[in-house]
Amino acid sequence: MTLAIPGFDYQSVPVVDGVRLNVAVGGSGSPIVLLHGFPQTHLMWRHVAADLAADHTVIVPDLRGYGASDKPAETGPDVYSKRTMAADVVALAGMLGFDRFALAGHDRGALVAVRAGLDHPAAITHLAILDVLPTLDMWDVLHGAGAAVGFHLYLMAQPPGLPEQMIAASADAFFGYFLDQWGADPQAVPADVRAAYLEACRAAVPSIVADYRASAGIDLVHDQADRAAGNQLAMPVTVLQQDWGAALGYDAAGLWRAWAPDLRHLTVNSGHFMAEQDPATVIKALRDLLTR
Repeated sequence: MTLAIPGFDYQSVPVVDGVRLNVAVGGSGSPIVLLHGFPQTHLMWRHVAADLAADHTVIVPDLRGYGASDKPAETGPDVYSKRTMAADVVALAGMLGFDRFALAGHDRGALVAVRAGLDHPAAITHLAILDVLPTLDMWDVLHGAGAAVGFHLYLMAQPPGLPEQMIAASADAFFGYFLDQWGADPQAVPADVRAAYLEACRAAVPSIVADYRASAGIDLVHDQADRAAGNQLAMPVTVLQQDWGAALGYDAAGLWRAWAPDLRHLTVNSGHFMAEQDPATVIKALRDLLTR
């Protein structure tokens, strides 16, 4: 199923290692890149992108391993590390003519965005993070019965073979579960968009699992090295997050402040898929961020 963001042009752009990313580009003005989460594609940004395109160049890719972007085989831990995926994004912006840009990410895309901010601080002017914790902190706060909410993290952290086989055997049920359970408003993801997400995920089981497997391995190592070195996000950062801290017993804003000294942390009530469920709040937060 082929769906598009109305008014945006689509390209297949070569980035690092010969990987090509599917990307929608619209508008004109200072650039902002929007990175999608799981189990979605770039389409999750359709409302936000259309608004921002009034006065910004908006770049909306499918991450490597997702959507219509290339899905290289997981030949080693680096292939789907967030460091590699962040390098994709910086290379993509460069191929489109932008050495510096604002960056917003949701869920998996937010982890890529954080890594881009840490690895490429000269390229990222502003950073927005939607409903995720840094990899290091995520594993630290998940414990006991409360960690059941992240069962998929543990499943996809297993060595290659079993998780891919289990998920592929019931892909629509698996990916659809998260669309149903994490969404506050079922109408926010229309039937055609939901079908497009499920179709894309069915075609990407190995690469999606590899993305998650990296977060239990090499991504964690990278975060630990940054924490030990005292590396932080140097640009203005806005975090929009559900109140998971209250449910799981941690201070989300405090965890983020350790990474981002110039932080605005906002608690929202629109569910995990906030760019689709409450685009007005996301748009306002992004526009406020871009003025800092």
